[in-house]
Amino acid sequence: MITEERPSSTATATDRFAERTALVVDIAARFADEVDRDARPPREAIAAMKEHGLLAAAVPVELGGEGATLAELSVIATELGRACAATAMVFAMHHGQAMALWRHGGVALGVTALIGAVRDGALVASSTTERGIGGDARRSTCAIEPDAAGRIRLRKDAPVISYATEADAILVTARRDLDAPASDQRLVIALPAETTLTQTSTWDTLGLRGTCSNGWLLDTETHEDRVLRDDYATISARTVLPVSHVLWASVWLGIAADAADRARRAVRKQARATVGQTPPGALRLAELLVDLQAVADAVRHAAARFDQVADDPEVLESTAYALAANALKIGSSERVTDLVTKALRIVGIAGFAATGELSIARHLRDAHGAAVMVSNDRLLQNDAALALMTGAIL
Repeated sequence: MITEERPSSTATATDRFAERTALVVDIAARFADEVDRDARPPREAIAAMKEHGLLAAAVPVELGGEGATLAELSVIATELGRACAATAMVFAMHHGQAMALWRHGGVALGVTALIGAVRDGALVASSTTERGIGGDARRSTCAIEPDAAGRIRLRKDAPVISYATEADAILVTARRDLDAPASDQRLVIALPAETTLTQTSTWDTLGLRGTCSNGWLLDTETHEDRVLRDDYATISARTVLPVSHVLWASVWLGIAADAADRARRAVRKQARATVGQTPPGALRLAELLVDLQAVADAVRHAAARFDQVADDPEVLESTAYALAANALKIGSSERVTDLVTKALRIVGIAGFAATGELSIARHLRDAHGAAVMVSNDRLLQNDAALALMTGAIL
């Protein structure tokens, strides 16, 4: 007799974050369809992540945190991705920024204060794209404007800032000063009390609707101690790019994993109806699980590799490492749509339905956001030059 089983989890019983992650997953799943339908932030899940310490997970032990590794964060992101892609992307984008604070921020009072806030559950967003620049996060037209009293002003016309209304701080890229070239950037902490956001566009998209990545004109006036110590080129190479690509890929893995679980439930239902015969979808399901495992192995390997070299700037700033990080993003974002589409075909018409326990509609729409979120074509164009200098990290 075939009995129903709980979908397999990428988290293990010994994972120190598993129990708390499961609590957040339950809340995220409960509101996922509403968040998607209304294109609203996953506020309930964000509150749960704060309550259960998931947003603070990576704060180093020496700073009062739990010191989660990227491998641990990857597992959490995948579990959240199974339940609600928007919640998972908020988690992933937050950590891509927050980790820059203690890895690159220095000891200025404004930076250390935000680290303390993150330790207590603060949510961090980012503003790296800019109107007129497009998706190239490594260039800015806006600039930091200092005055004699140590205050700075900044205005950025950002076509996208995800979950800006929910964030406790936004990290903003800008030219070092008015005379600096576009690539000479710093990262500035913009706090809500010192920042005015004027909405310039809405986020009515096919998928990932709950990230609420509206366009904003951001005006902030703050103190120079809220500028991170390292230049943004260093921050991006050593932290933001590798961490973000691993965690985004982890989210996409979660989307595909849940679609595969739904396909498995559909095939099991077929098996009950035809006892003694292998359902026609069983072979396709086995093939799907092979492909899903390959993506999972790539994601986990990339996370473990970062943890091994996290304190080695020579490796992190190497051309080969940049190629590897881009390869993970490009490969996983292309494969997630294939995996979800295969799951849809296994499920059949119930998966094609907009709602229902076997619906894969939201998964498919969210999956298509992966390739256009930081365009794969842009990354491949960057890789074309890098590939002339080095080969892949195997």
